[in-house]
Amino acid sequence: MELPVASEGIHLAALRPQLPLSVTNGKPASGGFDEPGYYHRYIDGGSVASLGPDGPVGYETLDAPPHYDFYANTEVWGRRRRFRPSLFQLHANPEDSSPPPLYEETAARQTVGGEGSEEEEEEEGKEPPPEPTRFGWVQGVMIRCMLNIWGVILYLRLPWITAQAGIGLTWVIILLSSCITGITGLSTSAIATNGKVKGGGTYFLISRSLGPELGGSIGLIFAFANAVAVSMHTVGFAETVQELMHENGAAIVDPINDIRIVGVITVTCLLAISLAGMEWESKAQILFFLVIMVSFANYVVGTVIPASPQKQAKGFFSYKADIFAANFVPLWRGPEGSFFGMFSIFFPSATGILAGANISGDLKDPAVAIPRGTLMAIFWTTLSYLIIAATIGACVVRDASGLVNDTLSSSTSDDCVGLACHYGWDFTDCINNNTCAYGISNYYQTMSMVSGFAPLVTAGIFGATLSSALACLVSAPKVFQCLCKDNLYPLIGFFGKGYGKNDEPLRGYILTYIIAVCFILIAELNTIAPIISNFFLCSYALINFSCFHASITNSPGWRPSFRFYNKWASLLGAVVSVVIMFLLTWWAALIAIGIVLFLLGYALYKRPAVNWGSSVQAGSYNMALSYCVGLNLVEDHIKNYRPQCLVLTGPPSSRPALVDFVNSFTKGLSLMMCGNVVTGDSSPSAMETASSNSHVTWLNQRRVKSFYRGVVATDLRSGVNMLLQGAGLGRIRPNVLLMGFKKDWRRDTLQAAHNYIGTLHDAFDLQYGVCVLRMKEGLDLSSPSQSHVNPGFDGGPESVNTISAPAHVQTVSMATEPQPGTVFQNKQGKKTIDVYWLSDDGGLTLLLPYLLTRRKRWARCKVRVFVGGETNSKEQQREEVLALIRKFRLGFHDVQVLPDIYLKPQPGNVHQFENMLDPFRLETNPKEGSDSGPQRGQEQPWMITDQDLERNRAKSLRQIRLNEVLQDYSREAALIVITMPVGRRGVCPSTLYLAWLDFLSHDLRPPVLLVRGNQENVLTFYCQ
Repeated sequence: MELPVASEGIHLAALRPQLPLSVTNGKPASGGFDEPGYYHRYIDGGSVASLGPDGPVGYETLDAPPHYDFYANTEVWGRRRRFRPSLFQLHANPEDSSPPPLYEETAARQTVGGEGSEEEEEEEGKEPPPEPTRFGWVQGVMIRCMLNIWGVILYLRLPWITAQAGIGLTWVIILLSSCITGITGLSTSAIATNGKVKGGGTYFLISRSLGPELGGSIGLIFAFANAVAVSMHTVGFAETVQELMHENGAAIVDPINDIRIVGVITVTCLLAISLAGMEWESKAQILFFLVIMVSFANYVVGTVIPASPQKQAKGFFSYKADIFAANFVPLWRGPEGSFFGMFSIFFPSATGILAGANISGDLKDPAVAIPRGTLMAIFWTTLSYLIIAATIGACVVRDASGLVNDTLSSSTSDDCVGLACHYGWDFTDCINNNTCAYGISNYYQTMSMVSGFAPLVTAGIFGATLSSALACLVSAPKVFQCLCKDNLYPLIGFFGKGYGKNDEPLRGYILTYIIAVCFILIAELNTIAPIISNFFLCSYALINFSCFHASITNSPGWRPSFRFYNKWASLLGAVVSVVIMFLLTWWAALIAIGIVLFLLGYALYKRPAVNWGSSVQAGSYNMALSYCVGLNLVEDHIKNYRPQCLVLTGPPSSRPALVDFVNSFTKGLSLMMCGNVVTGDSSPSAMETASSNSHVTWLNQRRVKSFYRGVVATDLRSGVNMLLQGAGLGRIRPNVLLMGFKKDWRRDTLQAAHNYIGTLHDAFDLQYGVCVLRMKEGLDLSSPSQSHVNPGFDGGPESVNTISAPAHVQTVSMATEPQPGTVFQNKQGKKTIDVYWLSDDGGLTLLLPYLLTRRKRWARCKVRVFVGGETNSKEQQREEVLALIRKFRLGFHDVQVLPDIYLKPQPGNVHQFENMLDPFRLETNPKEGSDSGPQRGQEQPWMITDQDLERNRAKSLRQIRLNEVLQDYSREAALIVITMPVGRRGVCPSTLYLAWLDFLSHDLRPPVLLVRGNQENVLTFYCQ
């Protein structure tokens, strides 16, 4: 086929299908192809084609090239959002403007674009909303993390740790701590770059990766830990202020109350800064950062200034090689003098790396800012710790008296102890008596003493404590707000409301302030502080585990743009974080883990209705797939046989009794799959009816553990055949077909009855066991107003037939429909389950009642087994059957032999059975009697001839007699289970077979289950 050339003057507009326009306004009709604001037509080359009167230029197509709007969930102000054309609009007939229900969502979005055009034009005239304050990676993440990492330990404890562990091991402690936080930073960076990150910080990252259960629990305790951390840092600041007041002889009330008063005033000022907005909070953080940098510069300058006699008396001698060498090795002192003791004291100072991630909603580009800012903060803070440890260890000796008169004299030079002897100082007395007040082993304010101007170091301490308190005061409400909006826990949604252009959680700020004030008033945080540290470590462990779990599941959705991470390093970081929790304080670690597990259990019990595509879902899929494939490597064994049921329910909500009965013996044990055959053409509406998620929703609400599978077929039998052959996966596939009895077979068409029996034969051909359930009140609860039944298979109340697809299907949400009750949901009490084991089908007739008795609702029922026998050997046959059942270990002890099942039925019942068959009898012409059989078999296989009746007379009388026996023995049973007779194909017409099943189970109050296994053993008394 030759394509038209543009130079030939052919107008390609003539090749374009005409689109339906509404008569009223000339706009495209709703649901059509070309609605305003929905999409543009595109030509080859990617440019938008002109739709002017002269016709378009180029080859027009409804397909749209890739565009950001097609994948985004949000809209850009001032620009109308584009939508990708639906598959229906691309391949359907252009004259058909009514999309099927499957595309209602797309059509709804499309309608918004068409009908709301006037409103959009009005909005375009308005001014855009004010742009919220957004921060880059330096101001928003790096500075914030550095301020939160630097703390009081840097100024007051790092020199003392250096004296204990020596410069060498102190560097090891610093690098080990930074390695753990660095791995966590890499994991955080990977998670933060795997999709667009919104507000919520740590909680958002963990919950969207591991799911709402773990994410919600860690989010709640992480927000609480940040709130209490505000009080911790504020109390640290207040204690420093109180000490300064004490040194200068000033006091407000007493030391404890002074700390409380200063702490409350301080946290109130910090709250005012936070409420003023993120801009003011960020400016305050920059101010604190500058103060700390000035204090660092002041310290470094102080180390190179020649030491005065006063400083030398306190152990400072500027840089000396022998002091560096002496302080390089450890010298443990006191009960905490060990490597892990020093590590547990230092490690909290390395935390705080999540301060930037916690305000992810206020960052310009979180995917760039969080990795870059967090890792740079870890690098610079680690470098600062290493430098301070090395410089303080090279300038100050471990012990000094602080007395200016302790100079070295000629008389004591031989007995002088310590490095200070080399520089003219004698601290021998205080060293031997352990009374030295100065030196890095004894004086916590060594950095102030070394610095050029001591008040600047005090200002640095103020900046470090206040900046950490302010960062926690901002982080806690931000994390808590995201948690509240997700509605994972009750009674907290009130605090999720945001205000202003930055969506500030003002209610969350007030709550955090109240919590902080309460703990400040306690003024004793030594007990709660270890729990807070463990809460942060829990967060680190889960972030690392999130990264590892997302990587190990190999989910296609795990595609972080940050590549510098390793799943095994993340796992190591998670394990080490848990180990450190127990190294710090073992009882606090147990409390933290206990709280996480409690909140996790609550979330698992409530099962929040959210779906974030977590790695747990991906892991579940991988495990299920791996186990399914693994089953293929093992041959089936009788000991592991489970009745895996394909239940022909149609829409499950239409036959709840059938669903509940099968669920009562398959729940938690074996496969249950509800099958639905929608009869009709394979139209989109029929496909939507068959595959609607409302059926699965109904099953979940009823707490039925079942799969659902719907197919579209021209008739019921072919659809069931599709299910029989295609349902399942590997060895997880049905082996028992369970269906309802077709009670209306005499009123329905003969073809429908024939196909019903044909379905049974198809199941037997495929080696399925078959069960048919009949209830006196019927099974089908569907209303004629809700479903359209195919007239060819009008199944009536108990039919297996399913609804066919009408021209227009209205999707009804199952969430609002009440759940009907059935007899199988009730406790059966001390009734009986009567099993008529009349033919050996492999043991399925015995296995199903046994599985029922394992359930609580059926546990009190007594199982009675009835078998046929002869009067003269009745007791012997009973003992033989009872011995066989005992070998099966089923726990059935009541076996009764019924010789009377072989008696002739009552004439009245025989006459009733014959009347049932009269409409289906084929009158045989005596002249053509020999030819009528083949003719009937080809054209009317459901009709019954005299020869058919004669050949099957014994079986017919047997079914009549069995019904009489059931009436006599099982009228008050909870359930009757009886071996189902088998009609031979080609010998027993379908209507005669149906008459057997009907007469066998009619006029019985209890439910009747007809069972026929596939003649293969499902019970064994061997152990291998």
